[in-house]
Amino acid sequence: MIVDGEGTFVTQRTAPRLTGIDVAVDEERAALVLSAPGQGALRLALAPHEGENVRVKVWRDEVRALHAGEEAARWASAFLRAPASIVFMSDAVERPVRPDFAREGDHVSFADAFPLLLTSVESLDDLNARLDRPLPMDRFRPNVVVSGGLPWEEDEWRRASVGPVPLRLPKGCNRCVVTTTDQLTGERGVEPLRAMATFRRRPDGKVYFGINAVPDARGTIAVGDPVTVLD
Repeated sequence: MIVDGEGTFVTQRTAPRLTGIDVAVDEERAALVLSAPGQGALRLALAPHEGENVRVKVWRDEVRALHAGEEAARWASAFLRAPASIVFMSDAVERPVRPDFAREGDHVSFADAFPLLLTSVESLDDLNARLDRPLPMDRFRPNVVVSGGLPWEEDEWRRASVGPVPLRLPKGCNRCVVTTTDQLTGERGVEPLRAMATFRRRPDGKVYFGINAVPDARGTIAVGDPVTVLD
């Protein structure tokens, strides 16, 4: 995760330039490789065991993290044109999922609030039919994309399995300005929030696309796995 000079998480909400960072995994060297226009590649250990122990903040949560070092900090600061660092969460750190939507033992890393976000192709197709220009799924940054159902039916799912992994689906995902950010250029518009406000707004005043998920078991999922709605 990239944090600012105060140790607070940095996202596309305030820094749309983040769309310019390409991320790749070098499996042979167990490295995370970051690259961006005008900057050389930065290589980071996928699972570092050393580094300064620092406190960082994600929304209201404060958690421990390992500082990725001064080279990484210089790289992030140069790209964002502001003081920044890169940090890593070790397996020893446990950040709980929001207690009003979780069970004891549910944890999340540096993501906003939940380990996974599930969306459907059919829901995107329905949304795009209402737009002047269709948008790609990457605007919504899901971990799991399913297909084969009806538009928006995932709103009503409470449990499902993807391949061998059972998922709880405790809460729909309310959407923010990041969905209006072109993930290739960093440019912002008004869609899809303007269109979704006409038919996806709930009584809380927020608009929703996709559903947050918590895995109930460890396992590996893959493209093409069957999806079964359990509840």
